[in-house]
Amino acid sequence: MAVRPLCPRCEALPEDIPAEGTLYLWFPLGHTFGKAARVLGKIFADRPQDLQLNTEACWAIVPLAGNLWEPLAAALTERECNHTKALWMPPGTKPKLDDFPRVISLSQVMGMQSARWLVALLSERRLTSYFQPIVSTRDVGTIVAQEALLRGLDDDGVISPGRILGAAKTAELLFQVDLAARRSAIREAVAHAIPHQGQKVFVNFTPSSIYDPAFCLLSTVEYINDTGIPHERIVFEITESERVDDTARLRHILDFYRGAGFGVALDDIGSGYSGLNLLHQLRPDYVKLDMELIRGVDRDSYKAVVAQKIVEIAQELGITTLAEGIETAAELQWVQRAGIDLAQGFLLGKPASPPHQQIAFTA
Repeated sequence: MAVRPLCPRCEALPEDIPAEGTLYLWFPLGHTFGKAARVLGKIFADRPQDLQLNTEACWAIVPLAGNLWEPLAAALTERECNHTKALWMPPGTKPKLDDFPRVISLSQVMGMQSARWLVALLSERRLTSYFQPIVSTRDVGTIVAQEALLRGLDDDGVISPGRILGAAKTAELLFQVDLAARRSAIREAVAHAIPHQGQKVFVNFTPSSIYDPAFCLLSTVEYINDTGIPHERIVFEITESERVDDTARLRHILDFYRGAGFGVALDDIGSGYSGLNLLHQLRPDYVKLDMELIRGVDRDSYKAVVAQKIVEIAQELGITTLAEGIETAAELQWVQRAGIDLAQGFLLGKPASPPHQQIAFTA
């Protein structure tokens, strides 16, 4: 049987920037080059012969020594850092054609420097998943599913998903983190026997972290197959759906999941202009009403009208509805009266590991 090659984008971690070697920099403008040249000139004032600068072509060849990153970051704008290209080489070597795929933005280099802890987290497999219960509104005591939520582990305790994802975006490690999070969700769900208790597992994924579903998602499907979890027990949930700018590509991803027998959910409906428009294009199995829409819905007539209309549309299309972010009994009661199918929120259970086995709150 043919062995599937590792994807260099999402299954391989970037090499660490060495303490020694040579840094090649290409600047987008002469003005940007001038600012960087002044900074580099100060850093290498005691050995200017080690610094190579080309004013006409706007490039610099710099020894990797000391702290280059903070002074450059302070001198250049974010946009300039994004458009400045960088390549580092080991001592005694010069770039060849094979090295140019490793050229990245200066912003990414700086992000990698500040996100070394995240690379260690990934390489040491210290990502895990907490689970938040999802209940039926017809029987609040019945847990029908668990949503897997990303967490990291270090010596100080638990690392929040916001910190992990923020660093991943800065260092362009979102592909690696998203894949690791999906695998963690499946691994921890199996460890806690969630699918074998008759519950579904909601697994988040970020569409922007997937190039070609036929290849990029194959490793996730293989991972699920190795665990023996029935595909119908897994629901893949699109995060950041309000930022989708390529609906055709996203539908291709969802078609791949559906074709493999998985459920699909659309997150944060009601949080942006595009949410309702995505319903007829993506045709999900579940829609999650945004927590900002649900918060205080029992006291806000405008929110109530918007939420009720979303529910009516979903019901006509045969889509299961889920209200997230429920924090009060009044919100839950409104959700039940509105005919929403499922509910999730701190009132019913905070994310936890091991997952909740029962709901403490009773309506």
